[in-house]
Amino acid sequence: QVQLVESGGGSVQPGGSVNLTCLASGFGFEFSQNAMSWVRQAPGKGLEWIASLTADGSYSKYIRFVEGRFTISRDNAKNTLFLQMNNLEADDTATYFCAEGWGKGGTRGPGTRVTVSE
Repeated sequence: QVQLVESGGGSVQPGGSVNLTCLASGFGFEFSQNAMSWVRQAPGKGLEWIASLTADGSYSKYIRFVEGRFTISRDNAKNTLFLQMNNLEADDTATYFCAEGWGKGGTRGPGTRVTVSE
């Protein structure tokens, strides 16, 4: 079973940038053979899918309102998934989770919180 641990969250001003990291581990889990995703949950709202990336990193897909601002990437040699977030807005305030697989339904980590405010 996979274990996922996110890091890199914090407080940032509007227009700023944050780079999130997710380290994957687990007996029998082959990171390089699995698509991975980022999802988020804003205060008082449900879980929202943000982006997904194929196992080999060749294809990615984003929810429309983060396209051009967020970039999902991975380092299969280090079992690590990234989310580079630029030009952050107040509505991006949320707890961010990495998730196994494509979409928001897979195993998630405990999350890392990003707060965007003046």
